Amino acid sequence: MDLLRWTLIFLVIALIAAVVGFGGVAAGAAQIGKILFFVFIVLFLVSLFFGRGRGGPRV
Repeated sequence: MDLLRWTLIFLVIALIAAVVGFGGVAAGAAQIGKILFFVFIVLFLVSLFFGRGRGGPRV
């Protein structure tokens, strides 16, 4: 979940930079946030797919 947290941090940085008027910083932070979000989605789907085949713990 750290990756999703970093995505949200970069989103907040981009929003604050856009409000203050730093367009370049806002665009860069938004781009980094977008990349991190898509990496998070891909890793989540891969872990969901491969975790399904293991089954639960046997008692």
